[in-house]
Amino acid sequence: MVRIGIVGLGMAAAPHVAALRALGSHVEVAGAFSPSPERRAAFGQAHGLPVAERLEALLDDRSVEAVLILTPPATHLDLVRQAAAAGKHILLEKPLEVDPARSRALVEAAEGAGVRLGVVLQNRFRPSVEGTLRLLREGAIGEVVSVSARLSNWRPQSYYDEAGRGTRTRDGGGVLLTQGIHTLDAMIALVGLPDEVAGFATTSRAHRMETEDVAHAALRFPNGALGAVSATTAAFPGFPDAIDLFGTLGSLRLDSSSVAVTLADGRQWRIEDGTVGNGTGADPMAFSSANHQRLLADFLDSLTEGREPRVLGREALKVHALIDAILASSQASGAPTRVAVGPAGDRV
Repeated sequence: MVRIGIVGLGMAAAPHVAALRALGSHVEVAGAFSPSPERRAAFGQAHGLPVAERLEALLDDRSVEAVLILTPPATHLDLVRQAAAAGKHILLEKPLEVDPARSRALVEAAEGAGVRLGVVLQNRFRPSVEGTLRLLREGAIGEVVSVSARLSNWRPQSYYDEAGRGTRTRDGGGVLLTQGIHTLDAMIALVGLPDEVAGFATTSRAHRMETEDVAHAALRFPNGALGAVSATTAAFPGFPDAIDLFGTLGSLRLDSSSVAVTLADGRQWRIEDGTVGNGTGADPMAFSSANHQRLLADFLDSLTEGREPRVLGREALKVHALIDAILASSQASGAPTRVAVGPAGDRV
């Protein structure tokens, strides 16, 4: 039984609470904190879980082994530093932070304190993504020659009218860092980081917001494969995300609920996720908590087994590096831009 504290009780808390309940024989919520008394009261009443009136009540409690941080991105660095200094392992809602320097500082703070840092990039735990990864390792479609990742979400203007939503100061970015990060991270898990990107990003006429709601990029991978990325929150009414992988022996088409495999020798099959909802439309929380449960189970197991979680902080720097490169290319009028991960431009 792992005792865990929750920090941040906004919209993102719902699937995590559902996952915690499903794993109730392995985890106990010691307390949930928000600086807002109203949010604490509403959360406690809605979920029947204990609340903490002060963050220090969780960090100073030696029986609390880990904290689940679900606050806005701009708060992450400070909270991770506090939790790491208190010796707490950390499961952090994506993205890491609002810019590359703060993201790296966050990862280094956890590593320097010797605590585990997991990141909520739950698409890696979808059965279809895990099945695709196994097939790629087995060489089922041969050498990958073409990759495309597509996120076609819809968010009404009311979504961006919330204070801070879609701003650089609070969120760090728009569709790429807030929504597209999940699809791009799944793509990286399957085929790795591209070497180079050329991209464009803009705020379309569909929304009034500070950051981008439409982004497109071309990719070049180390093995010579080419790829494409498209991401938007202007695609009414919202469509399933998709990753297409074309290889020398066949193709894989991965969407939000399954993967379809078609080989040149005539064989075909499908792997289903068995989950309902994808959050692509006006309600961003309209999805199953099943993948959150799988991610949380892995994080809890990493604590009891003394290993790293599957999606650790340094691994999450990869998708941040890709997003940063796309935006940097756009700012340079689409000029090809190298995808760099480390502070000296090195890759991990």
